[in-house]
Amino acid sequence: MSDVYDLHIDTDVTVQLCDCSREDAQAVFDVLDSVYQLEDTATPNPQAVTGPAPTVWTAIFDTAGGQRQEVGPTRLTALVGATLTGGYHAVDEVQKVLAAGFDIQSLQAVSGDQETEARLLLASR
Repeated sequence: MSDVYDLHIDTDVTVQLCDCSREDAQAVFDVLDSVYQLEDTATPNPQAVTGPAPTVWTAIFDTAGGQRQEVGPTRLTALVGATLTGGYHAVDEVQKVLAAGFDIQSLQAVSGDQETEARLLLASR
């Protein structure tokens, strides 16, 4: 197997969620974790923030591994902004999973040479 696949460069997708509650972020990550293998997560500590500050929830999922469970509609308390970054195929796969669990109200993409970034607005189905 090549070094590229050993390092998960083509299969890892970084998911960043912003301006949402801890519960909504967990709901989105739970959907993705039921399908893909969670590689890494960074959970901010709300008690450490002293004043208004944006909160970004970040997790990395390996689209090559995981449980591959069926995804059903998932409830959110508010709209959730999501940014997906990774290889073209991997980001496309994550978008499909999110579309099965949530209503995607907007979609933007920024393409690079070997990576793409998708910006989604997720809502409850």
